Amino acid sequence: MSSTMTAAYVPALGPAEEIRVGELPVPVPHPDEVLVTVESVAVDRVDTLVRSGAYRTEVPLPLILGRDLVGSVLEVGHAVRSFRPGDRVWCNSLGHDGRQGSFAQYAIVPAERLYRLPEHVDPRLAVAVAHSAATAYLAWFVHAKLRPAQVVLVGGGGGNVGTSAIELAARAGATVIATARPDDHERCTAAGAAVVLDYRDPDLALAVRAHAPDGVDVAWDTSGHQAHEISAEVVKPGGKIVVTAVRDGSGPVPLAVLYTRDISVHGFVISRASVRNLTSAAALINQMLVEERLTARIIDELPLTFAADAHRQMEAGDLRGRLLLHPWAREGEEVWTGRPS
Repeated sequence: MSSTMTAAYVPALGPAEEIRVGELPVPVPHPDEVLVTVESVAVDRVDTLVRSGAYRTEVPLPLILGRDLVGSVLEVGHAVRSFRPGDRVWCNSLGHDGRQGSFAQYAIVPAERLYRLPEHVDPRLAVAVAHSAATAYLAWFVHAKLRPAQVVLVGGGGGNVGTSAIELAARAGATVIATARPDDHERCTAAGAAVVLDYRDPDLALAVRAHAPDGVDVAWDTSGHQAHEISAEVVKPGGKIVVTAVRDGSGPVPLAVLYTRDISVHGFVISRASVRNLTSAAALINQMLVEERLTARIIDELPLTFAADAHRQMEAGDLRGRLLLHPWAREGEEVWTGRPS
């Protein structure tokens, strides 16, 4: 094995133009770490926030980008007993809080943040849902305390996180009302939504209440586009609102409605999730992958040299699905998706 590897990194935090693709030293695992040969990575919105400095977190410089990966174990630290070379694995918590990222031919992963990839599971699908499904787990089971037979509203149901949110809630026995653009309605229904509404409906709150006259137990707008007033209006007294994204147009927060109806608001980012909760999420994700109950819309697969362009597309909002990068693929060649020899 060479002493260097190809990686996508930034020498300093800033715009996508700062991204470089070049050679860096192959890292050496500490006693509790694992060196992974990276096969595929997914491009996440949060990657752009860390790279730009918008999300403040400890980062080493130069910073290798990326949070998610799927690959195989190459070497383990001497204190690691849970993995052996050759094991198929995935991870979804690199590239922040002092850890280097996944956008490289090799990556260091703390053993406690590494999960086995079940046999016969498509590794591309696994890396494509690693971030969104874990976010959905945290929202429903850590913050909202979702219970069977509850009614939930999922805004942005056609997006990456929105689809996972529908799939996990439906599997848990909840009734899901989703909002999405019309061309995503079929996707939401396939994911398990009982009702799908047009998110642009000017009477959206009334439409939701028509299907949930007593209100919904939990409202979660995964897109950040839905007005806060709508969530406050459709949640039943004592219910919950989950916040993971806020964008222009979401409007003011109706505090009077929230406190007079005993509605609680739970905001979180996956970056602050505990190792314990991420491990629990990974167990459910693996189970649902085996059950073939997780899906992803993979829109393109490209060599690592397209990292900067991928970040620009993500920031421009041009991606309606998952974009995967393959660190061992060469530009101009057919994308390689197997494990390296």
